[in-house]
Amino acid sequence: MSIREVRGADGTALRAWCNDGTGIPVLLCNGLGAPPAAWPRLIAPDSGYRVVSWSQRGLGGSERPADQSRVRVEDHADDARAVLDAYGMRSAMVVGWSLGVNVAFELALEDPARVSAVLAVAGVPGGSYSALFGTYGVPRRLRSPMGRLGSRLLPVMGPLLPLVSASLPPWQELLSLAALRGPAQEAAHPGLLRAVLHEFAGNDWSWFRYLADATAQHAPLDVTRVACPVTFVAGRYDSLVDVADVHRAARSVPGARLREMAGTHFLPLQYPEAMAEELRRLSGRTPRRG
Repeated sequence: MSIREVRGADGTALRAWCNDGTGIPVLLCNGLGAPPAAWPRLIAPDSGYRVVSWSQRGLGGSERPADQSRVRVEDHADDARAVLDAYGMRSAMVVGWSLGVNVAFELALEDPARVSAVLAVAGVPGGSYSALFGTYGVPRRLRSPMGRLGSRLLPVMGPLLPLVSASLPPWQELLSLAALRGPAQEAAHPGLLRAVLHEFAGNDWSWFRYLADATAQHAPLDVTRVACPVTFVAGRYDSLVDVADVHRAARSVPGARLREMAGTHFLPLQYPEAMAEELRRLSGRTPRRG
């Protein structure tokens, strides 16, 4: 994997990377603060794709913007465009995960010629906080306030993730937790989760919270105008995104495919081969006309 510096439209220095593979161009709009290792199948050089991505502003080695208000989803979409330009990609299949789904659809609507398809994993196109905690049956009117309240705990809880990951039992034992919900179900992943959580914990959590709140202000998008092929993948036990909201978003995009899996918010780690399979299916679909 190679690393390079890319400048955003406002001059912010971004840490961008490429898997150094060959094949169909793919732009990854990763989850906020998530490392490349969260996509073990996609980042492999022999994946069949040339994958590029970047760390969001102020995270993972990227610079904070001089104007700290420039952290909206629209600004991240501008950064996505800058990364495409830097790697000479006129267009690409765009993969979004979690809050990255907001960025993927923003780019698809703003600059459709640059997006040949969208794979939206464990996320919705806007209104992210209103999709929180659906697994727990939290009324919708309470979700956004609870999301903002929960974000205040990130500077305290984020640095504890290595302790959480170190305490996880082996994967074989976690299989016995399949009937559980909530945190126990969220922990049911292969051992790679430990490494991802450890790297993820290195984020500046006060800044992470600031970015999360800014991204969560992104209003729901009108995705009926998206003409490229789209696939949504939802986790049935996702505590961060209401699977019903993913179903609703999929119905809004003409011709969209929806795949619901017995997984959590960490679908790229749980089902790396399924992510590759859905990309293959997308690459064979054609845009709808008119």
